[in-house]
Amino acid sequence: MSHVTKSQTKKVVASGWIGSVLEYYDFFIYATAAALIFPQIFFPQGDPAIAIVASLATYGVGYVARPIGAFFLGHMGDRQGRKKVLVFCMFLMGFSTLAVGLLPTYDQVGIWAPILLVALRLAQGFAVAGEISSSSSMILESSPTGRRGFFSSFTLNGVQAGQVLAAAVFLPLAHYLPKEEFNTWGWRVPFLLSFVVIFVGYMIRKEVEETEVFREEEKLGQVPKAPIIQAFTECWPDMLRVICMAFMNVIPVVTTIFGAAYAVQASYGIGFDKSVYLWIPVVGNILAMAVIPMVGNLSDRIGRRPPIIIGSLVSGVLSFGYLYSISIGNVSLAVVMSLLMWGLVYQGYNAVFPSFYPELFPARARVSSMAIAQNVGTMLTALLPALFAYVAPPGSTDIPTKIGAITLVITAISAFACWTARETYRIPLKQLGEKDAVPMSKAEYDAARAQSLANS
Repeated sequence: MSHVTKSQTKKVVASGWIGSVLEYYDFFIYATAAALIFPQIFFPQGDPAIAIVASLATYGVGYVARPIGAFFLGHMGDRQGRKKVLVFCMFLMGFSTLAVGLLPTYDQVGIWAPILLVALRLAQGFAVAGEISSSSSMILESSPTGRRGFFSSFTLNGVQAGQVLAAAVFLPLAHYLPKEEFNTWGWRVPFLLSFVVIFVGYMIRKEVEETEVFREEEKLGQVPKAPIIQAFTECWPDMLRVICMAFMNVIPVVTTIFGAAYAVQASYGIGFDKSVYLWIPVVGNILAMAVIPMVGNLSDRIGRRPPIIIGSLVSGVLSFGYLYSISIGNVSLAVVMSLLMWGLVYQGYNAVFPSFYPELFPARARVSSMAIAQNVGTMLTALLPALFAYVAPPGSTDIPTKIGAITLVITAISAFACWTARETYRIPLKQLGEKDAVPMSKAEYDAARAQSLANS
């Protein structure tokens, strides 16, 4: 890593951050719309409960496409380099999101409306599958010793910023436009703005250089012909761990998807105003953006496992309080619980996995292993909004208890999977993922980290 300059590291980190902002802005404006508006305009209105379940299921469909995208994009990342994947993802995400903003409604074209919506959501899911794994791997491979956790955390910092931007675009539209105008054309504006993603994303990412780790593999003829095969034959135990740890996606699902539907859909009878409720994940994400780099830095000092395990278990417990605050219609308490669960505690996991996941795998199969495992785990949890709506439909009782219990069990599985993994923060870059890897001594690591901090 001595050949990686400070300017290269900063350029890669900036590209990863901005790329995540743009990519996840696209992905989460869909999530917001699926909870707030799509049940009314893309599905038949005979049964409101069915429309809600169907709309939230289309959100999950995007995640079903992610493992498929992970196979293709993981292969591309390990065979052709991390940069090519990131540029491809940007274009596909941008164009598919733009197309959602141009779709006709159910009243206009009938069954073709939800069919086209699902097709574009599949394209979105395919595109996003390669974003975090490629970006995290690229930043990790460009970071100095003792700073991998800090710099890699900016990938997820960008994801939170993208969610803030998504909600921020919806907020004034939902607040200031009359309901009829918002339902007719106002919701389309955030999607149409995705043309900016296509242009800005390309301009940023074309300036990024491929990582030294990948270039060395190319030079030595060590780039695998079939990285996916190597992933499954050499890395399957850690891939299984990552699948289980990725179940932590249940927390953003509870916060931004089911929580939104529970709070604002008339059939649930809570009656939060759309524009008011949109502020809850916004405030939580703003806090998260401040917390993530701090937790990433902490993981460089104490290791990756402690923040993930503690963050998983405590955020699962807090989900009860968050859902309860919605059930009693207390906006202030809902905001406080969102800040605690989503904005603060959950970041113990969220800030650390961008370094921990790729550190578990060798460079030759790093993108494939992480992309496939993470997206399979995320896909499984993304089907939860529809399950939640089925288990706790409008009119049911004890919704916070039912959904909170499921959430806690899932976060406990994530914590256990992390506990069984080896610690990685002191393992040298070139030895990551190798069975015979030897961690640096604490004294040696601390000295190298101090040097990296002095040079930054």
